[in-house]
Amino acid sequence: MAQTPQRNRKILVTGGTGYIGSHTAVALQEQGFDVVIVDNLSNSHAGVVDRIAAITGARPGFHQFDLLDRERTVALLGAVPGLCGIIHFAAYKAVGESMKDPLLYYRNNLVSLMNILEGMRAHRIANLVFSSSCTVYGQPDELPVRETSPVKEAWSAYGSTKQISEEMIRFSVRAYGIRAIALRYFNPVGAHESARIGEFPRGIPNNLAPFITQTAIGLREELEVFGSDYQTPDGTAVRDFIHVVDLANAHVLAVARMIEGRTRSDFEVYNLGTGKGTSVLEAIRSFEKVSGRKLKYRLVGRRTGDIEQVWADASLANRELGWRAERGLDEMMESAWKWEQALAGERADERA
Repeated sequence: MAQTPQRNRKILVTGGTGYIGSHTAVALQEQGFDVVIVDNLSNSHAGVVDRIAAITGARPGFHQFDLLDRERTVALLGAVPGLCGIIHFAAYKAVGESMKDPLLYYRNNLVSLMNILEGMRAHRIANLVFSSSCTVYGQPDELPVRETSPVKEAWSAYGSTKQISEEMIRFSVRAYGIRAIALRYFNPVGAHESARIGEFPRGIPNNLAPFITQTAIGLREELEVFGSDYQTPDGTAVRDFIHVVDLANAHVLAVARMIEGRTRSDFEVYNLGTGKGTSVLEAIRSFEKVSGRKLKYRLVGRRTGDIEQVWADASLANRELGWRAERGLDEMMESAWKWEQALAGERADERA
């Protein structure tokens, strides 16, 4: 990604110690932005701030609290000097969990966004990049899915919160004079090349890649593959896997686009994906190839809320943001495995 000097431009990253948030914080700092993180650490670790600093040589500001606290959220947005934009990641994101406890997802994901928007309105902060999702499309009638594809009935409470969030942002943009870009991304995989940050969920992983790597390293007995009877080439679900570093770079380009006044409208939406559908079994085979490990897995029934297949048409982001996914599936899996091995090494050092 081309260097865009942005010294003294401060960005608030909510959920910035999480998986995508931490990689985006690194990418922002590497492009010269000053970063302030707010996170409640419900699915991340405070030590990620140190890891970001070790990669970039600059320690981001950090505030630990829950964005459901309206007064504290609004106050923070007014207390950060020179704040010129917000990238909002903080949300619950597990499809299966959202079907078991939908109200948990509606309360957390929608109220936190509402508090952010109220803070932006109160303190006249103009620019918001929103972490959206391909789940807003439901199960598309045609593939690849485009930004103009119909937003159909959500298949999960998580997807529903992303649909409603986009509508909240759309009407807030019209009413309050702010600008926003919603990035609808597909399935992030992989880790930073340094192996200092990566996907590090608390408890049992909900995403495929950490379950694969934790099974390979011996933390999990086996991997469960949800669904083997889909109408796909090998019967397993098909997704558009995208390297998390590519994804992080898109957020930097999006916030710079708004700050520099290059948007074509006050609310823009972009798909972020590779444009290639990959089945779960293909992802497993890629991991086995790059790691040299044979993975123990078992085919089980479909998981409630999962769609059959989806992949992106990202040509609009290619054209308007100047962004393109550069890393392939093998590179995603190899970096995820190096990250898992690095974590295993750290655990061994702690035991020594």
